[in-house]
Amino acid sequence: MDGRITVGARLRSWHPAPPSLPVHLQEVVAPDDPEWFARELAIAAAPPWWFWRFMLRTCGWLPSVFGRVQVTGSIPEPWLRGPLLLAVNHIGDFDMFVVAVALRRAGVTPRFLATGSIVAAPVVGALLERAGVIRVVRGTDVAAHALRVTRVALAGGGHVVAYPEGRVGLAPDGWPERGRTGLARLALEADVPVIPVSQWGAHEVLQYANDWGKLRTALAALWRQPALKVHIGPPVYCEDLRPGRVGDANRARARIAAALTRGLVPLRAGEPRDRIAFADPTRPTTAVAAFPGGIVPDDIP
Repeated sequence: MDGRITVGARLRSWHPAPPSLPVHLQEVVAPDDPEWFARELAIAAAPPWWFWRFMLRTCGWLPSVFGRVQVTGSIPEPWLRGPLLLAVNHIGDFDMFVVAVALRRAGVTPRFLATGSIVAAPVVGALLERAGVIRVVRGTDVAAHALRVTRVALAGGGHVVAYPEGRVGLAPDGWPERGRTGLARLALEADVPVIPVSQWGAHEVLQYANDWGKLRTALAALWRQPALKVHIGPPVYCEDLRPGRVGDANRARARIAAALTRGLVPLRAGEPRDRIAFADPTRPTTAVAAFPGGIVPDDIP
């Protein structure tokens, strides 16, 4: 019994060895910071982990087992050498895998922002953290740590993927919600391109609720082979906006939501605009889309 407890404890606390924390970042870490903060700063400051690049290169076919991955749009080659913020609409638990594959095809090595519970999971969470996933712990006194780690990643030329909505979208018509201002404020502060990445279809692979129904929808997807569509749009125009100026973060947020909605329109061609065609009774419909029906006005500020 003692041996089993020891093995379990080791698994729960195991982490791949992180890179060394640069000297200029050591003073950023305070004694009362969580133990993972220094690791994530060191990982963000370093080039992408070789194993993460290997997995993207060799396992990119796996999402295609559950559907037909279709990628449109691209990112200019010079931009791939510098920092990028990639804003993605969140439609389900499977979309991270589809987006990772799509962005890899576009030349991006993504670093995702993800909820703290995922990154805190034993073994898998440790591997995600080492791959560059940035932990977001909302509603706590360490919530701002995600922004600090993201700034370090961008300063090192990283490609950071964020979901402006902050969670799986719950609008009944499936169009992106307005989202939070965190991504918008970060984009303005860091002065980096914001690339909208619209996607559709991944919600058909894994249902919303965390129960055995997820296995049922995954098995059904193996047979149905839904189209897993991703569109990489042109950068969101924010050159006229300034960090800290009243209203500019909200303007940037609206432009990001508009760009995601515009990119999603052709991906949903042939489907109803007022509802999600794929029936998932476990998915709540408690939110409102930024642009209901996918109709974006021409006068977005």
